[in-house]
Parts: sequence; C-alpha cells; structure tokens
Amino acid sequence: MSLRPGTVFLADCPARLAIEIISSKWAVVTLFALSDGPLRHGELVELIGGVSRKVLTQTLRRLQAHGLVERRVFAEAPPRVEYALTELGGTLREPIAALTVWARSNGEAVVTFHEAAETAETAETTETAGTTDGP
Repeated sequence: MSLRPGTVFLADCPARLAIEIISSKWAVVTLFALSDGPLRHGELVELIGGVSRKVLTQTLRRLQAHGLVERRVFAEAPPRVEYALTELGGTLREPIAALTVWARSNGEAVVTFHEAAETAETAETTETAGTTDGP
C-alpha cells in the first residue's frame, strides 16, 4: 500500500468512508463490545458505560446501515432485540483487538501528555494575560 498523496483516502474513496464509519467516538467501542457475541441494547449501554441510549441507538443504526452490525428481532412476548456483528463486522475483531491492546498499553502516557500540554497552555495564557503593551 502506498501512502503517497492521491493513492489512499481520497474524499470519494471507499476506504476513507470505512475509516470514517469505524472511527466515530462510539463505533469502535460498540464493535468491540459485540466482538464476544450478540447483546441486547440495555446490555450494551451497561457494558460500554458513558453512552446515552440515544447515541448508542444512532451508532447501531449507522453500523447497521453499513453492514457491520445486524439487528435481530425475536418474536417473543415481550419482544427481544439483539445486536450482533455481521460477517463483515467480524473482520474488525482483530484490528480492534490490536487497537485495544495499544490503548491499554499507552492510554496512561496519552493522558499524561495531554495533561502536561493543558498545563503548559494554561500557564502560557496566564503569562500572556499578565503582560500589557503600553505605558
């Protein structure tokens, strides 16, 4: 694969669309949550944590619309709905697992760097605000 300009991720490139779909804030977390098997909506909310029901529903619909997740409705009383990875969605298990390993190994370093950058920015803003131009 070449990374030269114009060879990958053009605006109308299917690869770019695929990256945009799975890189949304909740998509990769939702796909990871479904990697062990089908789950109901409430189970996903509980497992993921921090996601509203509305946002999870939107995420699941988007993943469904692109063939990564399927919604199964069971004819029971009360009705039961489960979400599962499709065959295509299942092809993301390995890349998402690798990303998860990286995040677990490097998450603390990312947070530490971010906090240091925020502290430096705050200090710079405070320092700049304390100076005046003129008599």
